[in-house]
Amino acid sequence: MTGGVLGAAGLWLWLSHPHAVKGAQPVRIAPALEGPAAVGDVAQSSDDSCGHSHDFRIPSGHAPSLTCDAARSIVRQARRQLGYPPAPVEPRSLAEATADWLDPYGLWSVAPDTPIAESFERGASGLLADLEGRGPGDCREASALGVLLVGWVGELRGVFDEARRAQSSGEDAMTAASSPVFEGATVTRPARALAATLGRRIGILDRSLGPAGRPYTDAARARYFPTLDAGGWAEVVLAAGVRAYVPSVDPHGAWAPLDEESSVYEVDLEARPPSRLWEKAERTAIGIKIESGATPPLVDGDVVLALGDVPAAGLSYEQVEQLGYAVSETRPSARAEILRDGLPVPQTTWLDATGAGSKGAGASSESADDLPVERIEYGDQDAIIIAVHDVRDDLGDELTQSILRERERNGPRAVVGVVLDLRGNGGGSTDGAIDALGLFIPGAPLFPMKRRDGSTETDRAPEPPGVDRWRGPVATLVDGDTASAAEMLAGALAAYRRGPVIGARTFGKGCAQEYLDDDARVGVLRLTTLLYSLPDGSPVQRVGLTPTIRFPFGTAEPNDREASLLHAPPLWRGPDVRDRSVLAHGEDGTWAAVWPSHGGNVGPCKDADVCRALRLLGTAPPTARRMTTAKGR
Repeated sequence: MTGGVLGAAGLWLWLSHPHAVKGAQPVRIAPALEGPAAVGDVAQSSDDSCGHSHDFRIPSGHAPSLTCDAARSIVRQARRQLGYPPAPVEPRSLAEATADWLDPYGLWSVAPDTPIAESFERGASGLLADLEGRGPGDCREASALGVLLVGWVGELRGVFDEARRAQSSGEDAMTAASSPVFEGATVTRPARALAATLGRRIGILDRSLGPAGRPYTDAARARYFPTLDAGGWAEVVLAAGVRAYVPSVDPHGAWAPLDEESSVYEVDLEARPPSRLWEKAERTAIGIKIESGATPPLVDGDVVLALGDVPAAGLSYEQVEQLGYAVSETRPSARAEILRDGLPVPQTTWLDATGAGSKGAGASSESADDLPVERIEYGDQDAIIIAVHDVRDDLGDELTQSILRERERNGPRAVVGVVLDLRGNGGGSTDGAIDALGLFIPGAPLFPMKRRDGSTETDRAPEPPGVDRWRGPVATLVDGDTASAAEMLAGALAAYRRGPVIGARTFGKGCAQEYLDDDARVGVLRLTTLLYSLPDGSPVQRVGLTPTIRFPFGTAEPNDREASLLHAPPLWRGPDVRDRSVLAHGEDGTWAAVWPSHGGNVGPCKDADVCRALRLLGTAPPTARRMTTAKGR
C-alpha cells in the first residue's frame, strides 16, 4: 500500500479490535497449540520467560512475488485452517484490494491514469479463479495482467529517465532527498506526474552526490520501475492477490512474505519487543527521512540511504519497518549510510543495537512502560484505578508490581479495591490476560476455545505466590472499544462473580488468531482458528459483554463492532467450565467480591466520569441480575 508515514514497527494467538484490513491491529494470545494449526518455526517462542524474540531477515528490496502453485497452496491452506467455513469472496472487492497491495507507491495500479485498474476490474472473476485453483493451471488472468504491467511500467520508466536527465533548478540536494513524495491511503496524483517528480529529484541527487550517490539513485530506479517480464509481473500480481484474499475470508487474517513478516506481528505488545531505530519516519525519493525518535547515532532529520548494505530507496512501507527491526538487532553492529543536513556527501555510521529503544529485562520498575495508576479516596480507604491500554504479554507482572507498590505505600489509608480501566483497550496477548487473571482468580479454568472440527481446549489461570494475589474487591471499566483480550479480562472476572463490569456493551471479538508458516514456506499467515467463550459459556463473538452496571462514560456507542465486519466469525456459545470451588471463594472468605459502602466519599478523580461510575459500586453485589443504569451524576 502507499501510505507514507512509518511508525515503530504477535504471538501465538491474536486477540484484538480490528481496524483497517491492511493495518489491522490484532493482538496475540496463548502458547503454541497442538494440532493441524500449530504455529510453525517462523515465530518460535523464546525460552526466556520474559518475552519473545523474532529473527526478522533483512528484506531483499524486491517486490513480493509468488508462483501460481505457491499462491494456490496458501489460499487452500487459509480456507482449510480457518476456524469456520469461509464465505464466498466477492471478485470486484478482491481485485480492488489486489491492485492496492500491488502498488506501494501510487505508480503501478492505483493512480488515476493507470490503465491497470480497469484491467483488474474486467478480470476480477478470472483472478479469483486463479487464486482458488478453479482457473487454468498457469494462472492465466495474472499472466494477462503481467503483460499489461510490462508496457505500463516501461512507459513510466521512460518518463522517469527523461526527467532524471533534464537539468533542474529550484531544489537543493538535501531538499530533494528529504522532501515527502508519496501520498497516503488515497492516491490522487497521476502516475506520470509522480514518475517525473521522482526522476527530477533523483537527477538532482545524481549531480550533487556524484559517484557516491549512484548506488542509491540506481536502486531507486530499479525498485520504482522493475525490469520484469510478463511472467515476473504475474508473480507479483499473485502475491498481491494472496495478501488481498486472506482478509477477504477472515477480517482478522493476513499473509506476508518473509521480507515483510514483521507487518503480521504486533511486536510492540511483547514483553521484550525488538529494538527500533526511530519512532516515526517517512519515505522519500531516495530513502527514509527520520521525523522523530531517532536512536543514536542517528538523529531526527537524517535521510537514511542504506541500512546493513541494503539501499532504502524504493522499499515498501512494510520492508522499511522490517529493515529497521532486523538491522537494529544485528550483531556485529550494522552500518548505516545517511545524508545529514549541512554535510555535502553521504556519511557512514555504525549502529549500536544496545542504544535502540526496547523494553528489556533491565528496565526500571518505575519506567515509562509502567501502567498508569491513580489512587483515589473510596469511603475511609482508597481505591486504585489502573489504566490498561493494551494487554501486553507481561500484563500479569505489570499488574503485580503496580498493586504491590500501592499496597506497600506508607500512609493512614489502605487500599480497599482495584479497578482495571479497560476503556479503549483493543486487546492484546491472551498469555497476558491469563497471567493477569491469576492475580484475582488463581487456578480457575478460563476460556473454552473451539476449532473448526469441534474440538475444544481450556486454559487455567496460573497460581502466583500468595503475596502477589489480590483478595480484595475488583471491578472493570469498559466501553464499546473494549475488545478481545480485554473482554476476556472483564468477562472472566464477572463470570466468576469476582467483580462487576461497569460501562457500555463491549466490541464483541470472541475469536483468536494463530501465526502459521504458509505451506509454500515463503511467508507467514495470521489466521482466525479459534472461537472462545467466557468461563460460564457466554458468547463474546459478535455480541460483546453486557455490563453489570451500565454507565455511558460520556461517549456514544460505536457502530463499527465485530458483528458489522464482513465475513466476521459466527457467534459461539461454549460449555460452562467454571470450577465450583473457585466460585465458592466469594462466600468462604478467600476473597472479597463485594465492594463496601463508600458513604458518598469517592474521589476526586482526574476523569470525573470515573468517580461517577465508582459511586455506583457498593450499592449492589456483582451478581445482581437487574442492571443499574447511571443517570446524570
